[in-house]
Amino acid sequence: MVRTDSLSKHFFDPKRGDVRAVEDATFEARPGQIVGLLGKNGAGKSTLLRMLSTVLTPSSGQAWVNDYDIVKEPTEVRRSIGFMSSSTALYGRMSPREILAYFGELYGLQGATLKSKVDDLISRLDIGSYADGLCDKLSTGQKQRVNIARTLIHDPQVLFFDEPTSGLDVVMSQDVMRFVEEERERGKTIIYCTHIMSEVERLCDHIICIHDGELKGQGSIEALKALTGENSLEKAFLNVVGYNREVMA
Repeated sequence: MVRTDSLSKHFFDPKRGDVRAVEDATFEARPGQIVGLLGKNGAGKSTLLRMLSTVLTPSSGQAWVNDYDIVKEPTEVRRSIGFMSSSTALYGRMSPREILAYFGELYGLQGATLKSKVDDLISRLDIGSYADGLCDKLSTGQKQRVNIARTLIHDPQVLFFDEPTSGLDVVMSQDVMRFVEEERERGKTIIYCTHIMSEVERLCDHIICIHDGELKGQGSIEALKALTGENSLEKAFLNVVGYNREVMA
């Protein structure tokens, strides 16, 4: 489970002054559930995920990942999570097989167990035809498959996906979403960060609408539609975050 209580991140920018990147975020994500973070670019989605993954230290508030406090137990949090984003880089002079073995060893996998994990993910993600080539020779879609495998190599209980389909074609985007759905079926707790409505409608059991660092509303798709009186998720989201009121003002 992922749980936050008034989690906030503030920082000072020389041009903008005091910036409240995330303000008083409180929510839960449960096992076997995909929670969608829905918001425009710059809304605070990535900042929130970076705090939960211990990359950034919160300014205030608390959060727990797999029952570990993100500030007091960061090492245990990192062992519990898999983090994938569209910008995650691979080591270009290594092969996919070598990368999976390398990260598996970092998480304590060894010998036959490690080999079995690597072989299973290469098969599951259809990487076999290029598993032993150099990563800097791979296409964007192939690299993304390797990134998914790297994210799953230690079988983490909690998965964070930060706009994982950005820059991918339609076919590869479908593959990424299918892999996410498979992990939900395996009982994983998943937070899926995106601004693409069709992905949210397909994947997410629960939605959190974030705007200018604040959580404006959350619930199922149908609950948000009912709350706003809108027939489409896009219109419901715009209503929840107050976009129409901003335009009129």
